[in-house]
Amino acid sequence: MATKKTTKTSAKQTFQPIPNIRLSVSSSFNNTIITANALPSGKVISWTSSGQSGFKGTKKGTPYAATTAMKLLLEKLEPYKPETAEVTVSGAGNGRDAALRAIIGSGIKVLSVRDITPLPHNGTRAKKARRV
Repeated sequence: MATKKTTKTSAKQTFQPIPNIRLSVSSSFNNTIITANALPSGKVISWTSSGQSGFKGTKKGTPYAATTAMKLLLEKLEPYKPETAEVTVSGAGNGRDAALRAIIGSGIKVLSVRDITPLPHNGTRAKKARRV
């Protein structure tokens, strides 16, 4: 039995420049997930999280983990050469502000920052009063 060896040709992938992106930061108390979308089409270019950056357990919810995740995502986005970004932030975790500071420090021009955290208008009905 002769096995055929195949050699892969490593052709460099060409990236189409995407000047405008949307960064969505979803921050919970346990993790921070950051997604980058191309603005005209809305397609996901790349995403990362604090867990993907190498943090485990309760350390995933820290501001440092969110900063590290944002730096990792910005490295993934370098071939696309983004110039401007719209940022949407949701959730109540510690990583919100840290991720924003990492974006601003990266050199990408931030056009807008929107908070899209869902807020209850009235919430669910309260429990019945306890009778003793």
